[in-house]
Amino acid sequence: MKRDNVPPDHNSATLPANLRQIIDAIPGLILLFALFLAAANLARAAASSEEKPEQKNMLLIGQENLNNHGDGGEGLAIQQRPDGHRILFIAHEGETTCLSIVDVTHPEAPALLNQLPSPAPEVTRCNSLGLSGNLLAVANQTMKVGQSLAGMWVLDVSDLARVQKARSMRDLALSFFDTSGPNSRGVHWVWFVDGEFAHLSSGARDSNPANPKDDQFYLIVDLREPRQPREVGRWWLPGTQKTDDCLPGCLPQRHPIDDGYRAHNIEVFPERPDRAYIGYMDGGQIILDISGLAGVRAGSVQSFSPKLVSRLKFSPPYPAWTHTVQPLFNRGLATVSDEAVMEKCGDAPKLIWLVDIRDETNPVIIGTTPLPDNAGDLCTRGGRFGAHNLHPNFPSPTSAHLKNTFVGTFFNGGVRIYRLLDAPVPHAPPQIREIGFFVPPGPPGNPTHTIQINHAIVDEKGLIYATDRISGGLYIIKYTGQEPMD
Repeated sequence: MKRDNVPPDHNSATLPANLRQIIDAIPGLILLFALFLAAANLARAAASSEEKPEQKNMLLIGQENLNNHGDGGEGLAIQQRPDGHRILFIAHEGETTCLSIVDVTHPEAPALLNQLPSPAPEVTRCNSLGLSGNLLAVANQTMKVGQSLAGMWVLDVSDLARVQKARSMRDLALSFFDTSGPNSRGVHWVWFVDGEFAHLSSGARDSNPANPKDDQFYLIVDLREPRQPREVGRWWLPGTQKTDDCLPGCLPQRHPIDDGYRAHNIEVFPERPDRAYIGYMDGGQIILDISGLAGVRAGSVQSFSPKLVSRLKFSPPYPAWTHTVQPLFNRGLATVSDEAVMEKCGDAPKLIWLVDIRDETNPVIIGTTPLPDNAGDLCTRGGRFGAHNLHPNFPSPTSAHLKNTFVGTFFNGGVRIYRLLDAPVPHAPPQIREIGFFVPPGPPGNPTHTIQINHAIVDEKGLIYATDRISGGLYIIKYTGQEPMD
């Protein structure tokens, strides 16, 4: 019997057809929703796994993206202030930002205090720096020869409040050492650790290179009067300046990948104040006698000329670009890094060499660091892969003085730690074993979609401070392995 105006009960059999269909479909909808959630969780888990670092015996404890200006260069130095604060100065790779100042008193929470722009945006870069006490020397290199500013800034960083308020390099400058000229791009590298003399890779106003690619050589600058810096010595590989008497016979051989015969890293240590250790790019490892600097220091001479002790060539047959020569005086050894400058291993292999320098007139290659197990993958991953910088054993109280281990950067291969293992055979060279690595995920803003770790230093507490070359900023890493990093 048909019943009008009677409200239906809640039995589904009496529901309208469309509503009944919806209710009947609920179990399926619940299942679909559950499957959707599971898929979303899997996707998030996969994304999370992709964003995790690759690591062995190393742990990230702090990170700072440097206000989205994360293009760290090759200059890192820590200042220990009387009030207990620790300040990290970071030189930048690009032509937008020159200098970042970061408070790393609490390394798990680094705080950006200030950033100073490039003195000539889109023209100059501040790739390197050196710190001694309250004096900070900063490189200033132009994109092309003949541009300005080209040279080195000498900054007073004694007053932290003033450093924080500064808006330009000029606000802190005691002087600017000008090396601009028609054939000069200025200063690429600065080594300044003793408060007296800066050791530079630079051009000069009177430079006249035999080949345009050979436009930077070794300059020594007296900074004992920081408001009046003056050159006291220089050296270049014979045959690289048009004025060289030995030409044309000494004109250096050009390599298939021609990166130029230029001084790059220069290191001088109190253990051997009469020696300079130089990575001379296509010219290989250079050891110079700079004993004449003692006369300048004593005031008996105004200038001097360094003398060649030895040169060790890696090319041919290996591709050149010798970057850093890091002596290990207690062992009579040096670790020597090449720099990878082409993406996807276009100039491979770029290695860290172990060199015996006990007889410094006859240095001998005795080993290389082992390649990572996934080196083939790193070659195809994107960006650069290969050696670059080595931790410099700064003779300062805020730096580790490593004797049996060394730390290197490998662009998309991250930061890697190696240990020297003595053989049980008398006088046999040590073996090299990797004891840790840290490869961060590719940071936002990096077109290679990989990390490109550029430089790293180790402080006296064993913490590693590393910078990404393009966008990632600062990474502070702790070594957690059982074997000591010493």
